[in-house]
Amino acid sequence: MFPDLGPLIWHSFGTMVVLLQEIMSVYPTLSPPTLSASVSNRACNVLALLQSVASHPETRDPFLKAEITEYLYPLLNTTIDTRSFEYLRLTTLGVFGALVKVDDTEVVNSLLKSDIIHLCLRIMETGSELSKTVATFIVQKIIIDEAGLQHICGTPERFFGIASVLASMVAEQPQPSTRLLKHIIRCYLRLTDDPRARTALQTNLPEALRDGTFDNCLGDDAVARLYLQQLLDNLAEPAGEAPPPVPGPAAAGVTHLGSAPVAGGAPHPGPGPVA
Repeated sequence: MFPDLGPLIWHSFGTMVVLLQEIMSVYPTLSPPTLSASVSNRACNVLALLQSVASHPETRDPFLKAEITEYLYPLLNTTIDTRSFEYLRLTTLGVFGALVKVDDTEVVNSLLKSDIIHLCLRIMETGSELSKTVATFIVQKIIIDEAGLQHICGTPERFFGIASVLASMVAEQPQPSTRLLKHIIRCYLRLTDDPRARTALQTNLPEALRDGTFDNCLGDDAVARLYLQQLLDNLAEPAGEAPPPVPGPAAAGVTHLGSAPVAGGAPHPGPGPVA
């Protein structure tokens, strides 16, 4: 792809307005769910262009400051499992993946003000293998940043929300792919950098990560095996602080994730019309 496509799109008069109008034209098909393959493909092509803008170092910051991501959350806030919806979610996740791929605290701080973690956690529970992998990667990159880790571990609800989703993915049958499992383990490993989270995980880490269940799955990935060993080593050490209290049944577990509107109900409210 043309390496400077992002800046070319951004600085071309009226181009971003047209692309956003294309995105907004999809909203009526999200609820009730009437998204066709042709409309989904057209939106995915637009999202691929937006990904070029989000990934380029010259346009990443203005892309965030203009809050272009606000137009994309409705596309993630669906649970219909047809191919057209799945492709739309996956391509939308690609835009956010491009934003977080380069470690940047400003990007993380901007995303922490949004619904992206909540939406990613739901996709990690209900999406396809590939969508789960991209969503988990986004969450991983957010918590790798210190601001993201402090946000997640700042309240019991946030911590147990992500921990419960990670645990549910570990327990899935068939087993997650090596690539997805690697992201899951990396998330757990990063959480152990917080003393309270480490204490909680000492008693809440899925047994499958301790008993060799995934030895064959991780056999050819030395980095993933290193992450897992480091995770177990970290949990073998005293954390030094009391764990956060366990939240009630309505906290951020599966019930929490189901509280947002999905396709078939009211879609995520998008921003106002483009000027």
